[in-house]
Amino acid sequence: MKLYYSPGACSLSPHIVLRELGLPFALERVDMATKKTATGADYLRVNAKGYVPALELDDGEILTEGAAIIQYLADQKPETRLTPPTGSLPRARLHEHLNFLSSELHKAFGPLFTAAAPEDAKRNASKNVGRLFDHFEKLLSDGRRYLLGETYTIADPYLFVIAGWAKPTGIGFAKWPNLGAFVERIGMREAVQAALKAEGGA
Repeated sequence: MKLYYSPGACSLSPHIVLRELGLPFALERVDMATKKTATGADYLRVNAKGYVPALELDDGEILTEGAAIIQYLADQKPETRLTPPTGSLPRARLHEHLNFLSSELHKAFGPLFTAAAPEDAKRNASKNVGRLFDHFEKLLSDGRRYLLGETYTIADPYLFVIAGWAKPTGIGFAKWPNLGAFVERIGMREAVQAALKAEGGA
């Protein structure tokens, strides 16, 4: 398998999951400005949507969308328990988190990474991110280590990556200490450290 990624982007989530699972894979960096890969290939021929991540499977199939990729990967090794059993309530809870992360929190950061966005749009985006952070702060206030309780799943690295954008955007975690502690805790995992190092961030 080959993961197409860009440092600091949401592609870090499947990168972490690949390392958690111990699956063999290659990395290919994508320049998001030029849409060229590190080998000089036209990334739009890999993923016409134009953004990362994209996962090239061994048979040449291309899978896109981070939430779909990490679910596919975890299902390759169900014994790792990175996803709960199909049909169970915990599995539905996992999907609940993944959908909320991808459709709400991930999207909310958009204006903060858009240089041309007006200042009022960025202020509103920061407020919206804070409102969404409130949800996770409350969820984690019961002392759970992970989103589903005491079991680490693919939702955790996804939240780690997206919530981690609070630092470069200046939002920080002062108002959300439980979420901040969660990000720090996930960041200590061996697979996370390895992925960050491989992408030049640790």
